[in-house]
Amino acid sequence: MITNTRGFLWSDLETRALLNIWGEADVQAALDGNFRNSHVYRDVACRLADMGFDRTQEQCRIRIKGLKRQYYQAREGLKRNSNARKICKYYDEMDQVLSNRPSPAPAAPPPTVALSGAQDPPLLRSMQGALMDECTADEEDEVDEDQRLQQQVCNVMEPALETFPEDSGECSSFNERPIKVEGPLFPGPPQPQHPGDVVERLFASRSTHTIKDMENVFQLVKNIIPPLTTKKHKGQDGKIGIFGGCQEYTGAPYYAAITALKVGADLSHVFCTKDAASVIKSYSPELIVHPVLDLPNAVQEVEKWLPSLHTVVIGPGLGRDDKTLQNAKAIIEKSKTRGIPIVIDADGLWLIAQEPSIIQGYQRAILTPNFMEFSRLYDALLQDPVDSNDNQGCVLRLSQSMGNVTIVQKGERDFISDGETVLVCSHEGSSRRCGGQGDLLSGSLGVLAHWAFIAGPEKTNGLNPFLVAAFGACSLTRQCNNQAFQEHGRSMITTDMIAEVGSAFHKLFET
Repeated sequence: MITNTRGFLWSDLETRALLNIWGEADVQAALDGNFRNSHVYRDVACRLADMGFDRTQEQCRIRIKGLKRQYYQAREGLKRNSNARKICKYYDEMDQVLSNRPSPAPAAPPPTVALSGAQDPPLLRSMQGALMDECTADEEDEVDEDQRLQQQVCNVMEPALETFPEDSGECSSFNERPIKVEGPLFPGPPQPQHPGDVVERLFASRSTHTIKDMENVFQLVKNIIPPLTTKKHKGQDGKIGIFGGCQEYTGAPYYAAITALKVGADLSHVFCTKDAASVIKSYSPELIVHPVLDLPNAVQEVEKWLPSLHTVVIGPGLGRDDKTLQNAKAIIEKSKTRGIPIVIDADGLWLIAQEPSIIQGYQRAILTPNFMEFSRLYDALLQDPVDSNDNQGCVLRLSQSMGNVTIVQKGERDFISDGETVLVCSHEGSSRRCGGQGDLLSGSLGVLAHWAFIAGPEKTNGLNPFLVAAFGACSLTRQCNNQAFQEHGRSMITTDMIAEVGSAFHKLFET
């Protein structure tokens, strides 16, 4: 019996088993039929179960749709660039399944979506047919879906064809459930007044949904926060590992680790170099400090602790010593093997810019670059300068090129994307930019990523849980910044922000 697998990562063996089932005549005929076909995915899931793979019908549906999209992108790319075959790792198998199908009947025109409070702008009218999807998962017409996917490959995804990554082996998106459209798709910048003004818009590369107001998004963050109760034991609400800290940089890992505790993690570990350990220990007795990152057997020492960690944060105060970076690289690989969510910041991003393949395609990763770090990653992956007039498009393309990992582009506004959806966080902060604020973000994100991961898409209305976690961490960091600045003004430093974590968290998520 093959070991059962759950979650969103699909191995090569499992994907090829899915393709073999998909290629069977009865399954293919059913999927080509113009009728409700949820029973087909149940059948596919059952056949996979007979082969030892534990998958739900929803996971099978999302995987099949994702593979279709990659196939059509690759097929379109082959007309322009023979290297585009790398877009779809399973191109030959997919070609056997899809290339000999009969041409589907012309699809009905897409429904017109009524927007309340504003007339449809010209750009919306031009994109509506390709981007709007008001069907539920069980009622979706697969013939129409094929035509829509092919049309989007030509119209929406064409700029990314030459740089689109190989198939990651994961489901393409959590964003599969419709959200009612209530306002204009591309509104202007909001004037922050209350939590309902924080998101400017939410859009996806293949289907666009606008959330009614920000209260809904904050509710998604609230949904993933575990309740405080006397029935839990120590460690259940999060054991976070911070990897960083060297002779020059001892503050960054402390900021991240202590913020994780203040947000609600039960235990916070810091894995640092030997000469940083005593200094970091002196900052707080709350932290568990391991002086191992520069040891010859660092990876073996860390590996003993990985089974007990819920999330790892790589990068705060890491430095750029070659030996330490190589150890960090190996720790990332070990964490991926265990399926642990990974937050990468600071010098961890320097490592990724040098070797993107380290994290490429691992959809349990969240990268948190500032402007310079984002530019370095964008140049490494897309060989183009960042377009400062198209932040949403740039973060979307970078995430896609990274294999749909979640990217948080920090700045005046925070742009968050998983390659399918973009969230814009404009929560009011301050004009003070002291060092260490990004460490507060990465520490809080380490906790929220764990909570979101165990909550799953069921608690986030189908939205990628890591997007929700990232949005929550960005909002919390900005609220801490705002509160500290109101009290200290120009003299505000990051420790002042950390002192505000409790009240900021309560104000945003517990009232």
